[in-house]
Amino acid sequence: MAAMVTMADVLAARRRIRPLVHRTALTESLSLSKASGQTILLKNEQQQLTGSFKLRGATNAVLSLSVDERGHGVAAASTGNHGRALSHAAKAAGTRAVICMSSLVPSNKVEAIKALGAEARIVGKSQDEAQVEVDRLVTEEGLIDIPPFDKAEVIAGQGTIGLEILEDAPELDAVLVPLSGGGLIAGVALAIKTVSPNTRVIGVCMERGAAMVACLAAGKPVEVEELETLADSLGGGIGLSNRYTFSMVRDLVDETIVLTEREIAEAIAHGYAEEREVLEGAAAVGIGAILSGKFVPRGPTALVLSGKNIDMGVHAQIVAGTHKALREAA
Repeated sequence: MAAMVTMADVLAARRRIRPLVHRTALTESLSLSKASGQTILLKNEQQQLTGSFKLRGATNAVLSLSVDERGHGVAAASTGNHGRALSHAAKAAGTRAVICMSSLVPSNKVEAIKALGAEARIVGKSQDEAQVEVDRLVTEEGLIDIPPFDKAEVIAGQGTIGLEILEDAPELDAVLVPLSGGGLIAGVALAIKTVSPNTRVIGVCMERGAAMVACLAAGKPVEVEELETLADSLGGGIGLSNRYTFSMVRDLVDETIVLTEREIAEAIAHGYAEEREVLEGAAAVGIGAILSGKFVPRGPTALVLSGKNIDMGVHAQIVAGTHKALREAA
């Protein structure tokens, strides 16, 4: 029988994490509403305590551990935001955390993890290589692996975003969600489709290393090269032994969209100029889908803004119009 995450898991996660995680605002983007002719709402997960939605899943996963398991400590491979969230959740629970990351993870994210008291280890050039070190820690030192997406408790925690969106805006035509390993969109889609089956759930990611898109096209998990991208939080494979997210995304997500680096950069710039928000590339992809015309809203639409943990030097270049991605062909 295939592994499953249920709506009961999402509701349990909400009860568990409520004291420790913000219920973020759903606000209208006047600029995107005007440009598209439809109401466009922004789910502001960049305003979470650790700067991204990842705090929900990481907190639910840590709180779901037994006292004995917490005593062993936790480990994870991460592109940065999950590691930061897990470090925060582990510190709150008095638990050791070791975060393994590839050399592609921006230094600002590595330093933020260290600042929370976790051990940061740089291993190889991909999340898969970082996972090898996590597996060693589990086998040799007894740590508990809390993966960034393919874990029931993580998916259920992220699903609380979908609950909040529909509570604040019950009559949505579509929800655009950043798409990476699938933990976020799997949880959100489970909640959305359970409560409002006709609401479309659309995954958005970058062209460079769009792992889940490649897996969906192949009909199974496959290896995809991890490439440098402005949407670095969406990098990494989904794992050849994927248990949850591949099947959930395949069965629950209506459509996927991929963006160029230029389109992501323009979305980051729009987020700052028009929304007065600092957004990392992964968080801006919903905006990019609309600005590029690759998604044309046909009714009220919500965009999940997943995080703000961008290197501010890169952000300054994008805002100034000097970043190399803005020199790409339109």
